[in-house]
Amino acid sequence: GKLAVIDGVNGVLYVDPNQEILSAMNQVKAQIQQRRCQLQELKGKKAITKDGRSVLIYANVGSLYEVELALENDAEGIGLFRSEFLYMQSRGGFPGEQTQFEAYRHAAELCGERPLVIRTLDIGGGKALPYMDFGHEENPFLGWRAIRVSLSMHDVFRTQLRALLRASVFGNLRIMFPMITSVGEFRRAEAAVRECMAELDAEKAAYNPGIELGVMIETPAAVMVADLLAAEARFFSIGTNDLTQYVMAADRGNPRVAHLCDPSDTAVRRSIAMTL
Repeated sequence: GKLAVIDGVNGVLYVDPNQEILSAMNQVKAQIQQRRCQLQELKGKKAITKDGRSVLIYANVGSLYEVELALENDAEGIGLFRSEFLYMQSRGGFPGEQTQFEAYRHAAELCGERPLVIRTLDIGGGKALPYMDFGHEENPFLGWRAIRVSLSMHDVFRTQLRALLRASVFGNLRIMFPMITSVGEFRRAEAAVRECMAELDAEKAAYNPGIELGVMIETPAAVMVADLLAAEARFFSIGTNDLTQYVMAADRGNPRVAHLCDPSDTAVRRSIAMTL
């Protein structure tokens, strides 16, 4: 029966707040509502920089709900759909092909002609699954993660790729591989896609044979061979979070060195420039 106020901006719960706190929270609430009204006025308008350049604004999402939210708020596509959420929500082990297919199809149908870039499973490096034993790793961010997991767990990778391919006929779906460090890794991932295509052909199942395959540029190695990767991949996405921590050799989750993870640092900006 007590009055409580949640300050969702700062993550603070006040129980039995005094009048001063109530006034302050009401002021914050009014400011947020005013900001939302200002943002609503921008809906429907084109994204143009101050110097007159038109920019396509895509969204990073981690669930179907976020796809809906992004598109409702003028996203011109989904630049990164994090497929991990399907694996994290699964209670009985790796999600099956049909479960994944339905989720990807729903996202593709929501996007329609707008691009939907779905990243294959990016797990490890601090992101764990309750039903998967990674074992002890001294440096998990330099260990068994992302595309390395997929390429070594063929059945898990195959299940996801088949689901993605089957969903590709319902929209403008593209597949992106995370943590690529060499052309050889991309070729192995691409070969797995071709294998799945051959299976679906034999089953007379529909898919988009021209589906675009892309690479996340998030390691210095990928930057160094970006020209070689560009000759084989259809698109790139620069993952500045991981790229920054690898370029700066600083764990962004370590408070002692997190300040070094500055995406505007000269070394990071030069890495991006080299990739472009």
